[in-house]
Amino acid sequence: MADARPLSEILPKEMNELKVKPLFTLLLAVAPPINVGRTPGVDRRVGVITGGRFEGERMRGELFPGGGSDWQSIRPGDGAWMINVRIVLKTDDGAIIGMPYTGIRQGPKEVLDRIARGEVVKATDYYLRIAATFETSSEKYGWLNNVISIGVGHRLPEGPIYQMFEVL
Repeated sequence: MADARPLSEILPKEMNELKVKPLFTLLLAVAPPINVGRTPGVDRRVGVITGGRFEGERMRGELFPGGGSDWQSIRPGDGAWMINVRIVLKTDDGAIIGMPYTGIRQGPKEVLDRIARGEVVKATDYYLRIAATFETSSEKYGWLNNVISIGVGHRLPEGPIYQMFEVL
């Protein structure tokens, strides 16, 4: 490499801050998980998304009933839950939007165990974050095809709630 300066000197200043703006709040209804069990790599569970809704300044609507699933992998060792979800959103004006996302839920074992039993815990007692993209043929919502979104989540007994942010 030709430039031996420290990377902090090369990095443009505007890249030192992540800017986001609220996109929508998302609430999912999830059926009790299907416990696939301990597979060769992980402890696998599948949660069927039975419904839900989303609300934001630029869009709102509901999820297709049965329009998604959450393939959860519980990591051996630290017990973190790796989340791999695909859902289908339907806006209140009829647009269809695919929303795949991945994420992680981790924290103290006793807190994760309480969540798994459907107990209420404080959102600050553990970490639940997701990263989402979108896919739509809608002209009105086509801007979503070029958005990366991050979400801060909390697991309620009936399902997760996320505050989704558009990364600018």
